[in-house]
Amino acid sequence: MNVVSIFRRFLPGYKRYVGLSLFFNFLSAIFSLFSFAAIIPILQMLFGMRTAGLEYQPWSTADSLSAIVDALRNNLNWWIENIITINGPVLALLYVALFLIVMTAFKVGAAYLGVRNTIPIRTGVVRDIRNQLYRKIVSLPIGYFTEERKGDIMSRMTSDVTEVEISIINAVEMIFKNPMLILIYLIVLFVMSWQMTVFVLLLLPISGWLIGRLGKNLKRDSSQAQAQQGELLSQLDETLGGLRIVKAFNAEKKVEERFAALNEKIRATFNGLHSRYHLAFPSSEFTGTVVIALLLWFGGMLILNDNSTINAAEFIYYLIIFYSIITPAKDLSRAMYGVRKGMAALERIDKVMDAENTTPEPDRPVELSRFEKAIEYRNLSFRYQNDWVLRDINLTIRKGTTVALVGQSGSGKTTLIDLLPKFYLVEEGEILIDGVNIRDIRAHDLRKLIGNVNQEAILFNDSFFNNIAFGVENATQEQVEEAAKIANAHDFIIATENGYQSTIGDRGSKLSGGQRQRISIARAILKNPPVLILDEATSALDTESEKMVQEALDHLMESRTTLVVAHRLSTIKKADEICVLHEGRIVERGKHEELMLLNGYYRKLVDMQSF
Repeated sequence: MNVVSIFRRFLPGYKRYVGLSLFFNFLSAIFSLFSFAAIIPILQMLFGMRTAGLEYQPWSTADSLSAIVDALRNNLNWWIENIITINGPVLALLYVALFLIVMTAFKVGAAYLGVRNTIPIRTGVVRDIRNQLYRKIVSLPIGYFTEERKGDIMSRMTSDVTEVEISIINAVEMIFKNPMLILIYLIVLFVMSWQMTVFVLLLLPISGWLIGRLGKNLKRDSSQAQAQQGELLSQLDETLGGLRIVKAFNAEKKVEERFAALNEKIRATFNGLHSRYHLAFPSSEFTGTVVIALLLWFGGMLILNDNSTINAAEFIYYLIIFYSIITPAKDLSRAMYGVRKGMAALERIDKVMDAENTTPEPDRPVELSRFEKAIEYRNLSFRYQNDWVLRDINLTIRKGTTVALVGQSGSGKTTLIDLLPKFYLVEEGEILIDGVNIRDIRAHDLRKLIGNVNQEAILFNDSFFNNIAFGVENATQEQVEEAAKIANAHDFIIATENGYQSTIGDRGSKLSGGQRQRISIARAILKNPPVLILDEATSALDTESEKMVQEALDHLMESRTTLVVAHRLSTIKKADEICVLHEGRIVERGKHEELMLLNGYYRKLVDMQSF
């Protein structure tokens, strides 16, 4: 991807600001030329280089570019001579100085407005990238995040986007400001003395080659640095999430050493990266000085030998304009360095943006707004990568019934329920709702019918009200309170300082496990879905909390179709059907009493828990 492709991608919505920036930068370049031009008469008056006897030359006689330039030079000198004759050289010098001040004011004002109009582009592009990236992250299937580090994704959202911001604004200034200044100045230099300008242009490729050599590996090093920062964020996230275990196992030194080793690696990478980046300025400074020195020698030789079309004062003006090219040229080289760094960050962002959605929406979706009959798993098999997790699953869950899934860890229970809301796509077989394959139903419509209560209560650092009303539009205070009462959560909520507007902390850190779970149940009650999934909803609770939560679950399960995963078998004895999974297959099914009489896998699980 090059600079042009960046503009096509990010700048179409900012054409107005692009146009204004171009216009004001053009004005700034023109005012620069006029302000520099005041140097010529100042030098002529200071060094007594007066040209008496001049006559005004009508503009109509100038029929070519060289004639226009000669007329401009003649009439400017004629005007200055008139001012000196009438007012004296001291007052004339003051007039010229005032002209210099006014033109400089116009120049810096236009330059500011040129930069000012790039600010909405800069902030807008960053906003657009973050919005696009966030939308993509939210839309990706859960399976994508099992392969990626959370810290690396956070790094792409933060530091990579910031790097692209710097790259974009550098590219904007590079294209809209610096090349315009350089081009206008070069045209003036050619008009003044084509011999000296050609001589300079022969020297510039050497400078460009040197800067190109320095920036050759910058993109690669920048990509490596961004990846390492993502790894650092991952380690930090793991440490904060597992700090209790770190302390319990006296592993502080181990995690400190691991973090310090990665931090040192990042330091070494950034040492090389910044060393190469900051070498651009002194390199361009030195090459610019070399070119100026050679130009002084060459131009001075032409003037001393009377082979130049300009005099000594105009040669100084020529040098000032040429030196003015060096600053945007240096900025241009630094901007190219920034763009190369930004390219590496943009490629990392695009890896997320271009990630394939493994659960795509159907081309011709079937509308499904209600659940009427049954959910059916038919000849279903599934694997994450190589090994099959589920094999030959056939299961029918009729409306209003409760089906429980039991079995040892790794038997495929959670995977079986995760396939229903299309968190993963079925590989073999199918899942039907009222006879419609869920592949043909939009994920949004499908998940609207399903409520989830998981083993880990997933809450947000927000108020009780917003956590219960999460995903439910236009929920009223009365509806939220009613849901909380059914979930046995109302009493402890109103006991807090601000009631339903109290903040619950990061992931509900201010609440006990049972309270967090009851908030999750209240959320599911408010959603009021016809199908309910309970995944180990009480397994992490103490006996007292489990009783409170189980009462809330009983209220929630009333008149709903429920799919339950449980390790504690006491919570599923009332299920209409219990399915026992072993190594990805349903090996037994029936009611509690029937399975006990079989004296098989289920009986062993019950006996182990009793023991």
